[in-house]
Amino acid sequence: MAIMALQAGKHVYVEKPCSHNPHENELLVAAQRKYKKIVQMGNQQRSAQSSALAVKEIKEGIIGNVYKGEAYYSANRGSIGTGKLVDVPKTLNWDLWQGPAPREAFRDNVHPYNWHWFKSWGTGEIHNNGTHEIDICRWALGVDLPNKVTSFGGKYTFDDDWQFPDNQEVTYQYDDKLITWTGHSRGKIQPSQPGRGASIYGSKGVITLSRNNYKLFGLDGELIKTVDEKVKSETTNTVGGGGLDVTHIANFFNAIRLGGETKCSYRRCKYKHHDVPFG
Repeated sequence: MAIMALQAGKHVYVEKPCSHNPHENELLVAAQRKYKKIVQMGNQQRSAQSSALAVKEIKEGIIGNVYKGEAYYSANRGSIGTGKLVDVPKTLNWDLWQGPAPREAFRDNVHPYNWHWFKSWGTGEIHNNGTHEIDICRWALGVDLPNKVTSFGGKYTFDDDWQFPDNQEVTYQYDDKLITWTGHSRGKIQPSQPGRGASIYGSKGVITLSRNNYKLFGLDGELIKTVDEKVKSETTNTVGGGGLDVTHIANFFNAIRLGGETKCSYRRCKYKHHDVPFG
């Protein structure tokens, strides 16, 4: 749909997951270059002032030589059950909604949110929420494509239609750095952590990044400073609204009206969607 919109001469704000595989990423990048329109990815934390400040200070050496990013998502999603064939809602164009995917009959446990857990349309938690935090780690570490990816996990909690791991660990290895992803879709991480976030480790300290703040710690674990966002954002509910949505979309509109680069142009951020499917 993003490519069709570009072909129609429209600027595009494309939500994640914007692809199932790296080839689809390249098709969208090629279309953006051909039609010369603005394409903004819906990864709101790229517009967080606190995260941008942290990345700037990391590059200036505030925590020394950075070597590892830890990304995680912690939730307690319930069972999606076993879907039953039902009539398509009058408000939904089921054929259009399925896009290029193989056609399937409508079931009562797919729309509007649980499509994330079906392989025909979704990409599982790692490409649903992991794509946000893994991108923040890549941004902070200054890396692109990994040399090696290791992934393990499984579906452990419910006997239902969910088709992806509900608990997963992934490691992305680069020349001298690594990123890890811990995804707990069903059963929260213990000891307790915020619902989502990223930690960046350096030779002189550690920085934690969320949609709402940036915290700097010494190697001894003592908090040195906190930088808060001016407006709070939700983190783990399925709506996820908040200040960063407004800021990120405003950046998209300003790029159209005034020119210049978006906070996450598709060309700049495409590697994050190259990395994630490998997990």
